[in-house]
Amino acid sequence: MPAINIVAPSGFPVLLGILAAYALGCFNTGYYLVRWKTGRDIRQLGSGNTGAKNAGRALGPWGFGASLLGDMLKGALAVGGAQIVEFSPAGQGLVMLAVIAGHNWPAQLGFRGGKGAATSYGALLFFDPVVAGLVLGVCAVFLAATRRFTVSAMGAYALSPLLGLLTGRGAVAAVIFIAVAGLVLFPHWKNLREEIDRRPAAPRI
Repeated sequence: MPAINIVAPSGFPVLLGILAAYALGCFNTGYYLVRWKTGRDIRQLGSGNTGAKNAGRALGPWGFGASLLGDMLKGALAVGGAQIVEFSPAGQGLVMLAVIAGHNWPAQLGFRGGKGAATSYGALLFFDPVVAGLVLGVCAVFLAATRRFTVSAMGAYALSPLLGLLTGRGAVAAVIFIAVAGLVLFPHWKNLREEIDRRPAAPRI
């Protein structure tokens, strides 16, 4: 990745933008929704994850939707803000990584957060909407073929660097996509293993 200027053309310090993105990522929507509505710690419920799926277990469909939207929004806000203050693509990439890291490992929650899928996708929509659309399309194709959502979504993320190169985004974007995929795939590793190992139920006679 090329050298990154410490100050954007607008005069905004890049390091400050990265720290602000991490702080924004630390606002785990599911955690605070569950705490507000039930007084309980979502990390002590269900899967122990702060993401939308576990929020849905605790609060129902509206909790899932609100958490998903909130986590996507903070990713979009982080990258959109970086674009407003004229960060370079590399600087925007670092902001995207920071907001995902904040979601996955929030300091105020003892570094126990979510898994980054919604936040990363919201950020990706602003960073590169074409690749974001292709990732969604690939996920849909994989899902139709496998009927396994986690495998499909993670497979699409794993292919995002290749999708970026195929659409002419260049080496810098490819490195960013690799890093984003890593931040999303790593927390999902256990889920992937479980989903891959799970066999379809035997037909009843």
